[in-house]
Amino acid sequence: MARRSKQDPYDHLPKENDAPASPVPCWLCGRPTGQTIVWHHPVPKSRGGRDVVPMHSICQQTLIANFTNSELQRHGTEVAGLLDNPNVRKFVDWVAKKDPDFTATITKKQR
Repeated sequence: MARRSKQDPYDHLPKENDAPASPVPCWLCGRPTGQTIVWHHPVPKSRGGRDVVPMHSICQQTLIANFTNSELQRHGTEVAGLLDNPNVRKFVDWVAKKDPDFTATITKKQR
């Protein structure tokens, strides 16, 4: 049986319970994020995207359901172009009144 060290080798890393001082706003809807933050690539990794932005999981699922990777690449990091889509605009208006940790199933890809 192996001995355990009395010192925690991971004590320099932040604990899971440590919440950020202020909530980070969602990239798509602008609401503060809750407990779960999804780091989304505005330009898909398959298209050379490197940057990530914080989002709610439901907001990311909506983007994936309404846009292809090629379309996301064309819009880049501009949220305004994504909000021009009537389905996305309708979703953002609907979810604006919801709790930050709200989640629901969304419709499948409409292609």
